[in-house]
Amino acid sequence: MKFRQYFASIAIVTLALSLGAFAKDTHSGNFTLSDRVQVGATELAPGDYKADWTGPASDVKVVITQHGKTVATAEGKIRDMQQRAPYDAVLTKKTDNNTLQLDEIEFNHRTEALQLGGE
Repeated sequence: MKFRQYFASIAIVTLALSLGAFAKDTHSGNFTLSDRVQVGATELAPGDYKADWTGPASDVKVVITQHGKTVATAEGKIRDMQQRAPYDAVLTKKTDNNTLQLDEIEFNHRTEALQLGGE
């Protein structure tokens, strides 16, 4: 009987540890640009991208990749939203020189938005 309890305990611990390897990475998300936008000094063309970020929510370092290659980096922060985003959304703002700047990315079914520029 003790052997079964011991074996069951080991099995539960092993399962719990292995689930961490399959957990969804919440520090990245995919997004699509339909217009040319600025991210820092870099202009991104319309297309599909991935944003990865590290650091505390108030000061994240963002790396934007396309086809596995880094195309832009920026600073930003994570904004908590009251509700889950119903879909992916890219918010832009016009700069003084009339270009679009990537301002915020909301990811489908998540309650956090990625704000770029650290503002």
